[in-house]
Amino acid sequence: MSDKLAGKAKEVEGKLTGDKAREAQGKAEGLLGKAKEKINDVKEDVMDKAKEIKEKLDD
Repeated sequence: MSDKLAGKAKEVEGKLTGDKAREAQGKAEGLLGKAKEKINDVKEDVMDKAKEIKEKLDD
């Protein structure tokens, strides 16, 4: 979440100051934050599924 928030802040700062590089940096950081969240969601899904399969095998 912090990457998305920091990215948005930099993006807005870049827009306000007319700094296109800062704006682009903010957009990139925001996208990185979104990607990290998606990866974490997939990781949790895989872990849950693995646990479910392990429980079935242990029965």
